[in-house]
Amino acid sequence: MGKLRRPSRAIIAIAFIIAGLNHFYQPRIYQAIMPPYLPWHGPLVALSGYAEIILGALLLLPHWRRSAGWGLMALLVAVFPANLHMALNSAQYLAIPPWLLWLRLPMQPLLIAWVEWCTRES
Repeated sequence: MGKLRRPSRAIIAIAFIIAGLNHFYQPRIYQAIMPPYLPWHGPLVALSGYAEIILGALLLLPHWRRSAGWGLMALLVAVFPANLHMALNSAQYLAIPPWLLWLRLPMQPLLIAWVEWCTRES
């Protein structure tokens, strides 16, 4: 399993960096999925995009890896309400099948576990 940790870390780091960049390429998509009870949709989308880019990049630096992992795990917990909001209000998101919105919910703990495993001390 240890041999898989390095490539897995690179994959998840690149995925977070690309996802973060997409917050700036297509910000309206992310703003549209934010729960209405959260204020400042634009700034929060930008903030989460910066966090994904920076923390994803820091995953690749051994000195910062564990801290970046904790930051990404916290970010994944923080965006869970948006995923839940989408699943509970699937009629507002017709471009995405409802089953896929519900599938995202159990995927969140799996992503958290993946980040934790990738950043764990050997």
